[in-house]
Amino acid sequence: AVLYEGRVEESQNRMSKVHMTGAEWRRSWPAWLRATFIGVPFGCIPAGGSEIPTFLSYATEKKLSKHKEEFGTTGAIEGVAGPEAANNAAITATLIPLLTLGIPTSNTTAILLGAFQNYGINPGPQLFDKNAALVWALIASLYIGNVMLLVLNLPLVGLWVKLLKIPKPQLYAGILIFATVGVYGMRQSAFDLFLLYAIGLLGVLMRRFDFPTAPVVVGMILGPLAEAQMRNALSIGEGHWGVFLQRPVSVLLLVIVAMVLLLPRIAKARRRARFG
Repeated sequence: AVLYEGRVEESQNRMSKVHMTGAEWRRSWPAWLRATFIGVPFGCIPAGGSEIPTFLSYATEKKLSKHKEEFGTTGAIEGVAGPEAANNAAITATLIPLLTLGIPTSNTTAILLGAFQNYGINPGPQLFDKNAALVWALIASLYIGNVMLLVLNLPLVGLWVKLLKIPKPQLYAGILIFATVGVYGMRQSAFDLFLLYAIGLLGVLMRRFDFPTAPVVVGMILGPLAEAQMRNALSIGEGHWGVFLQRPVSVLLLVIVAMVLLLPRIAKARRRARFG
């Protein structure tokens, strides 16, 4: 993809083959193992994200590869296998903070948290005691899902690649039709349709001006929980806001939140002042 006059002009390389050779398999499996060990810790960290392990894996494979001349030219299989494995490992590991702490760190886990709450299930330290069957069924479904992905993707990879040739206007129109039918079919409410289109328009604007959408989704899920817990804390402190500063743990959390909000902006302002 190339940024041109405020628009992203996308390009697509011609597909040469869809299956890996024996040599590519032998070069890939060490990259998969290294990337897994890189990606899992970042997935376990709340708000760790998958971008950092992806770039770390690529840099690691480029440094360790015996075919450095292929990186950035003809394409090295390690440069694809490693980052993809790191991304998958980090995304899968986001279930750990979700199930153990009740903290969603991605769009998918935020949606899962909302589904849990709809059924009266609160992820957290007691989830494995109260809903052990659900947790182990969820873990088993991940294994089954990965096996089904192999069964479907390996034989049909050529078909999935051809889906990229569908013109985007027709593809987006089909997605909009299915979303409209699905939303209206739930409650037959015109308000839900207007809400769908408003949120969709907001998402387009956020993507156009490079605003991340993941914090919005996570905020919508955690917002009501945060407000309820804040009211509980204020009721315990008899309405005094100083209750948030009486414990070292709460003070530490407030300091961390302030640093996360302020330090990136301070660093950006310093870079702008340094380089004019």
